[in-house]
Amino acid sequence: MRENERDGEGGWAQPPDYIGPWTPRAEDHHEDEAAWARWPGYGNQPGYGQAWPGDQPGYGYRAQDGRRPPGAHRAGGGYGGSEWAMPDPPPGRPRRGGRFLVLVAVAALAASIGAGVTVAVNRHGAAAPTRGTSANDVPGPNDNAAGSGSSSAPLNRAAVAKKVDPGLVDITSALRYYGETAEGTGMIISSSGLVLTNNHVIDQATTVNVRLVDPGRNSAGSFAAQVVGYDATDDVALLLLQGASGLPTESFGNSAQVTLGTPVLALGNAEGRGGATPATGIINALNRSIQASDVGSGGTENLNHMLQTNARIQQGDSGGALANNAGQVIGMITAANTGTSGHAGSGGELGFAIPINSALAIARQIASDKPSSTVYIGLPGFLGVDVATSSSSDPRQQAADEARAGGARAGKGSGSCQGTDQQTGIPTRIAPIAAGALILGVLCDTAAVAAGMVPGDVITSVAGQPITTPGSLTDVTARYHPGAIVTVIWVSLDGVEHTTRMLLGQGPAR
Repeated sequence: MRENERDGEGGWAQPPDYIGPWTPRAEDHHEDEAAWARWPGYGNQPGYGQAWPGDQPGYGYRAQDGRRPPGAHRAGGGYGGSEWAMPDPPPGRPRRGGRFLVLVAVAALAASIGAGVTVAVNRHGAAAPTRGTSANDVPGPNDNAAGSGSSSAPLNRAAVAKKVDPGLVDITSALRYYGETAEGTGMIISSSGLVLTNNHVIDQATTVNVRLVDPGRNSAGSFAAQVVGYDATDDVALLLLQGASGLPTESFGNSAQVTLGTPVLALGNAEGRGGATPATGIINALNRSIQASDVGSGGTENLNHMLQTNARIQQGDSGGALANNAGQVIGMITAANTGTSGHAGSGGELGFAIPINSALAIARQIASDKPSSTVYIGLPGFLGVDVATSSSSDPRQQAADEARAGGARAGKGSGSCQGTDQQTGIPTRIAPIAAGALILGVLCDTAAVAAGMVPGDVITSVAGQPITTPGSLTDVTARYHPGAIVTVIWVSLDGVEHTTRMLLGQGPAR
């Protein structure tokens, strides 16, 4: 796994086999005319929108090619028991252009994860860069318009879309270390270019680009985006469009005032085709607690207090708007399932959105540059090493655990760095040390390569903190930002202990 990813102990694992089944749509974009097809990708695991049981659905982004990311493994295990006699079908997130999160049935237990990991550096070392944002840049909720919650009040799809579209953006995230891209949606919340989206839309991104859905009179249309911060636990991220000004913003309602039967319109970058595809529905449940697993990263997360809708949510809609019939956004689209048949439009579809009050509150904390146990400001630092998904302190056992997980090739050479589209391997030689974090691979053009690290070396200390397992390496390095200089102690293949001061690069978002 990459150093900034987490193993199965409640964190994010290295991606399992990517696959994002997506919906080829008819040119007129009618929701009921899509023919579902499996997108070619890693293995046979589906992504957002795939049917369940048997196939897990996933978030809304699609795989761009069939390559397997370095260190990727198929997630092991299965769904745990549920207190529900007939659990809901697992919801799946609208996909990224590169992959999809999968929401699992309500009250289900997390599947176990057997995957490789990569270590980045995050939280409390070098100060996060100041972006000049403040809480005042993030709007609060407004009272919902009179009659917007009435099921008897018809929803004018064209009128609502006309109000919402100007504040929507299509997001493309470049996942450099996987050789992929990911596509999703975002909502403009300030005229200066703050954009609200899901964390899973930018997860593992090294660069993010944004295009206005409705450019209007804005000649730019497209912008590079800076990651202001994110909350992986609650799946919220905040971006800042570089050089933007005078942008149209969304109008926000009050999710606390939403009632059952409220007519809604879902709008997002469905199937990654660009623009905003509308889908009508109603709010058919409130305060749902669901569990999501990301086919892209192999991790799982619990999402609470979600709005549930029967509007058809598709891959790529993640981060998009769920609006009432007054054109007020009441939720941020996050997940969906497609029933049990595997075909959209066959009935049983459920969509899930983060209540907008919650999403805006998290965005306000991020804009205030206030990190917490869940909120991370900026991007993490990066050593650039792959380590095993293993709880063992013995490097040899870590190699065995990785081989048993089936996500790495045996016999990888120890003399070269790992390209962005290469799979991690099991080193043929391992440093003679009893405990530490075994390096499975080093990524080219990173601090690890500059320090002379190679596969088979073992890291024993970072910034004065002992490293006894791959997980402890993740935990310690997660305290620093790009530009921080940390002292790393590691043992090479010949048994020599090295002490190196390393300048951390910029890691992908996590």
